[in-house]
Amino acid sequence: MNQADIETFLTLVKTRNITKTAESLFVSQPTVSHRLKLLEEELNVSLLIRKKGYKKVELTPKGEEFIPIAQRWLSLMKETMLLKNSSEEMYLCVGSTDTLNSCILRDLYRSILRDTQLNLKLNISTHYSYEIYELLEKRTIDVGFVYHHLHFKNIISEPVLREKMYIVQEWDSAIRKNQINTEELDPENEIAFLWETNYQIWHEQVISKGKRNSLEVDTYSLLSEFLRDKGRWAIAPVTVVNRLQNEQKVFVSEIGNKKRPPERITYIVRHKDMNEAKLDTLKVFEERINQYFTDSGLDRYMDRYTEADA
Repeated sequence: MNQADIETFLTLVKTRNITKTAESLFVSQPTVSHRLKLLEEELNVSLLIRKKGYKKVELTPKGEEFIPIAQRWLSLMKETMLLKNSSEEMYLCVGSTDTLNSCILRDLYRSILRDTQLNLKLNISTHYSYEIYELLEKRTIDVGFVYHHLHFKNIISEPVLREKMYIVQEWDSAIRKNQINTEELDPENEIAFLWETNYQIWHEQVISKGKRNSLEVDTYSLLSEFLRDKGRWAIAPVTVVNRLQNEQKVFVSEIGNKKRPPERITYIVRHKDMNEAKLDTLKVFEERINQYFTDSGLDRYMDRYTEADA
């Protein structure tokens, strides 16, 4: 097996289409078919169900079984190459949700990369929370930041941040008060960002009430963009609100509902069986996180979390 064959197979798993796989890898369709055939011959199993006239490619049961093996093989190959090409460098693959990367961690990453003495290399990717747990289990990433606490037997999670939620409106909004009840706002103008499960339950009970949201987004950039539209409003955690205030004119209010939304909790997650070298690198990374939280004032939210749940 070689890396090109494995990458071709895993790309096909995502696209389920020979043409799209070829386009993604910038190779010809015959090249894709040839690589897959070589892989099947080496493994002595059929990985694909080939049907004439069908654009979509299906995997055989053996093909489905081979997916996690191929993912592990590719991960080990990358780690081997890093070991071969690095000296005393530290390397960490970090996975995080969009708003955590955009509103909290980006400045942390910058401070690490500017520190030439630290010599820590980062691979940063953005995923949904549930995807981060799966990537950790497959050892595709080393550490993650999520705001969904899911139970995976091989994953260790630790809460690091608790954030209060606020109402944020476009600057020329009609209702400009320090405290607003969501009943005063037009639900048709809400930009719904369903932060995590407990918040989704609150949102359904207090705002949606069985109706479909008129506008729902899942990235900071979309939230920011739509908040420029007349009358738009959203509910967001304090770090997201802080970044919005730094980048555009918005009006921020406390939530005046008797039943207020749950605070957003951020967890740092990792595999429980990390090797010693990665654990040492992660320890350095976590030290920088703590320093960054202190310097940026976010440690006060960590303190509130500890005090509230001790």
